[in-house]
Amino acid sequence: MEQRQLRPVYDALNIDNVKQALKECDRLLRKNPNHLSAHALKAYALARLGDTDDALEIGEKILKLSKSAANLHVRQALVLTYKFLRRPAEVIAVYNAAQKHLPDDESIYTSIFLTAASNEMFSEQHQAAVAVNKAFKREKYTWWIVVSLLVQSQFEKGPGNAQLQLTLAQRMAEKALQDHHVTNTEHLRVLLLVLDAQGNHEAMLSALSLNSPMAQQIANDPDLVTQRIDLLVKTRSFKEAIDAAAQTLDTRDNWIDYKLYIEAAVGAIKQFAGDPDAQQQVLSDTCERLTKWSHTRGRARGAQLATVELAAKIDVSGFSVGHESCVRSLGDQIWAYVDSFQNKAICYSDIMQYFVDNVREAAEATDSSPAISTALLDFHSDQLSQRIQQVRQNADNSEDSAQAWVNMEKIRYLLQALRGDDDPEKWIAGVDSFLKFGLDSKNAKAKQAASSDMVLLACQRLIQAMFLAYPRDQQKTHGLLTRAVFTILCVLEEGIRLNGENFLLKLYAIRLYLCLSCYSRARTLYDSLDIKHIQNDTLGYFIVGQGLALGCFIPDLELSYQGVSFYDTAYVTIPHELESAYKNGTYSNVPDFLEFNDNLKNSFQRQVSHRCALRNETIEQGRSKDVVEVLETTDTQSIELTDSVLASLHDNRDFKVMGLLTPLDMAQWNLEILTRPTPVHSAHWIRVFSFLPQVMHYVAVVDVEALEAKKGQLLSTVAEAGDSLSVYDKKIVQGICCIADIYTCSLEKTSSVDEKIDELVKIIDTGIPDEETADPKPTDLCKLPLSTIRDLAVVTEIFTYAVCAKHSASRHNLPFSNAFGFALTQLRKKALRCIPALKSWSNKSARSAISDSWVDTDQPMLLSDISHIMRTKHKQALDTVVKGCADSWLKSAKGVLAHWEQCSL
Repeated sequence: MEQRQLRPVYDALNIDNVKQALKECDRLLRKNPNHLSAHALKAYALARLGDTDDALEIGEKILKLSKSAANLHVRQALVLTYKFLRRPAEVIAVYNAAQKHLPDDESIYTSIFLTAASNEMFSEQHQAAVAVNKAFKREKYTWWIVVSLLVQSQFEKGPGNAQLQLTLAQRMAEKALQDHHVTNTEHLRVLLLVLDAQGNHEAMLSALSLNSPMAQQIANDPDLVTQRIDLLVKTRSFKEAIDAAAQTLDTRDNWIDYKLYIEAAVGAIKQFAGDPDAQQQVLSDTCERLTKWSHTRGRARGAQLATVELAAKIDVSGFSVGHESCVRSLGDQIWAYVDSFQNKAICYSDIMQYFVDNVREAAEATDSSPAISTALLDFHSDQLSQRIQQVRQNADNSEDSAQAWVNMEKIRYLLQALRGDDDPEKWIAGVDSFLKFGLDSKNAKAKQAASSDMVLLACQRLIQAMFLAYPRDQQKTHGLLTRAVFTILCVLEEGIRLNGENFLLKLYAIRLYLCLSCYSRARTLYDSLDIKHIQNDTLGYFIVGQGLALGCFIPDLELSYQGVSFYDTAYVTIPHELESAYKNGTYSNVPDFLEFNDNLKNSFQRQVSHRCALRNETIEQGRSKDVVEVLETTDTQSIELTDSVLASLHDNRDFKVMGLLTPLDMAQWNLEILTRPTPVHSAHWIRVFSFLPQVMHYVAVVDVEALEAKKGQLLSTVAEAGDSLSVYDKKIVQGICCIADIYTCSLEKTSSVDEKIDELVKIIDTGIPDEETADPKPTDLCKLPLSTIRDLAVVTEIFTYAVCAKHSASRHNLPFSNAFGFALTQLRKKALRCIPALKSWSNKSARSAISDSWVDTDQPMLLSDISHIMRTKHKQALDTVVKGCADSWLKSAKGVLAHWEQCSL
């Protein structure tokens, strides 16, 4: 009967017609005001429609009624309501209420556990696991208790007794093992996790013993086999580790096993210190096995790379007794590997760190003063010179030969950087041959990966040369820099035209377009990368906030929302994964899911995306007088970040993604660092842009005491930040503090308000282009991307905050309101006179100006030969960059102009 009555409600909800579902609930309640299921479903519909308070009120009233939660329809509707509102404690309250009347319903017990487990309510989770195990005594519930104790010890915030929890978990798991209740490898993995959390490697080894009842299952599980070898190494049982690794490597090819095998062998050699014969025997056996595996079909790469690893470990250990009869020096071994695998794309990434370690460690072993061994660099350069000419000549013969040339050129790049070569001309030498191969050869026409790699290599060398020629502290004064960036972009665009699937070419193009203040084209390329899911967290730093800095406020707001929504989605997906892990018995995944969830909840990039969204929202809302009400109701507590909170953030940003050819710590040669249009967002940046909305909130509510305190914190943070904040960030802070001073001077009468207003006007006025700047001559074109657009976007943001402050002053009848409004009106008039000129120039004259300044000029420049190649052979790519720059500047001008036009004073 009740099911039939509720069918129209369920049908409406099933098609997401929530308003219709609400109407159906009201229809039922008019007939029967005491229809509890209708009340519960109404609560759910109201929650879905955003009426949280009424939904919670209905839910609270229902739960107070005896036996209400025992009704399945009521219980399900209330659970859905509280889940939608993300209130897990209330979900558990519903199940607890039902449990009083349905004490034998196992599903209610498990639902309480799963709700607590999927929402990281660790104490409640443990209690629920104990309760369900006591009531129904099933094997899986024992493991629920063990896992609950494990995760509680590792992830619960605040005071607790982690060691006691781990001890209890260990006892329960070991008892299950003794009672033969460890029936699969997942149970065993849980025991291993508990023991590992206590650092009890001996007990872990015992659990993985070859005499274990689960020995066959362990032997058939590759991960457990590797874990056992790792434990043997950690417990310094090197002989057993060698035997176990050798047995494993006889049947499979796994790089982790190779590394453990080498670590065990070197450990054994060290153990035999004082017994050269024993040392030599271990080394001979190791080399013999590696040679055997290297001759096994499909195994050569892993075995030969392991030989390089062995040489590297021997170098570090200082062992020298006859070792070269078995394994050559690290340098020789590196080149033996290169000779064998130079035609594989993976070769350079395999071997790069060994080159670096070789020259660095050798220097440290002899003389701690020099960072690099010149002798070994000379050795590697000599080895390279013996090979590179031949592979260059053979590059057109096959894709393998082309890939060999790519790898040799990557090595040349690395050696040049390690040597500290700061001559731009040497970095550019040979790039014309790269471009001929990458853009014009038959390989390029066939879209071979090696040709795209060569285009990328050419651009990497050109970028490195550019930044050596025009150091960062001089870039503002170098018009040649913008011309160089433009030329490199032409190369990148031609590479993208030939191979539109190349991820790295697009990343470099995005970076360089942003260096030229071209957000629109950069954004188009970024969107083509099809960034999804976790990539919002790892790669979002590339573009989020860049539109805001270039006047493209709405596109940047959309992108910020995209990032924020990804983190919100994780609130749904990860709890679901946790529930599935417990239901399916894949318990070892639980800590991984919890760690992943913690990484996202406390993500550095999440805070950045959120602050960018807040700024963009204020700019959007700042057009209207209603913005004061928005600022008055700002939740200042949720964005208040303490030092401990900032320190706990996880920086998941991928700074290696640009295919770097040097280690990250070589800053002068790190192209990811060099190509940043502004400093990468830092903890100081997050704090600064957490303070800004708080300052504006106190302006809106006219709380001078709190305003002064927050301004002081803001200035202190800026002082601490140093160069981690851009000049534009600091200018925004300067403007905000000036707005705060206008309020405090007026209300406390400490100094002239007019002077503070004049100071703010000057700050804003300096960023509004005058008529000459808005219509730049070809010789001044470089100023547009280097300063004009960014300055204009910054002062537009400051102007928006000033307009918000003016509306607040008017609302509270503050005495300076009229003078403030008049000053802002005059600024607006100037902006509406000059910005349209910039927009018109971008629309009508930008392309011809770019052609005159950056394309058809005969003035000498660092990349003149490359520019000539692009002008004469690849005009389509050149036209793409010209259009990309002009269209991007036009959209920035339009975005800023629209804001000034719509701001209401």
